[in-house]
Amino acid sequence: MEDKILKILQEQANISKSELADRLGTDLDNVENIIAELEAGGHILGYTAIVNDDHPSRKTSVRALIEVKVTPNREGGFDKIATRISRFPEVSSVYLMSGGYDLSLEVNGESLQDVAAFVATKLSTIDGVISCATHFILKKYKEAGFCYQEEPKYERLSVTP
Repeated sequence: MEDKILKILQEQANISKSELADRLGTDLDNVENIIAELEAGGHILGYTAIVNDDHPSRKTSVRALIEVKVTPNREGGFDKIATRISRFPEVSSVYLMSGGYDLSLEVNGESLQDVAAFVATKLSTIDGVISCATHFILKKYKEAGFCYQEEPKYERLSVTP
């Protein structure tokens, strides 16, 4: 039951608990108890909405993916540096990676200059950061399982004699 609740909440975080209970064929109290346990146990860390930043009504902002190579700290390995980086308000995500670099960051700013200033003055000055490679996101097609563009509807051509 927990896995089903988590899956539904990942797809639709704003679903009411009563609708969730109806979908799962259980009572409201059971759903509320399970969600409370999942939140208390750290399985659910928060709820979010996927926002289309390209929508004409949205203020323009800049998002970048940054590859960071680091020298692991003797006491804390990668965790200490990653935790320090994750505290910056510009950073929305931090991942430990396998491959050619160690950490992958998603960074938000109001302009290219804001992101560049973050890299130059905050990120690259951290002890243990060896190098950074910044990739600016030009257009999003899909995020967290949601497509930003509708698939064109296939319509069969009418046949006339």
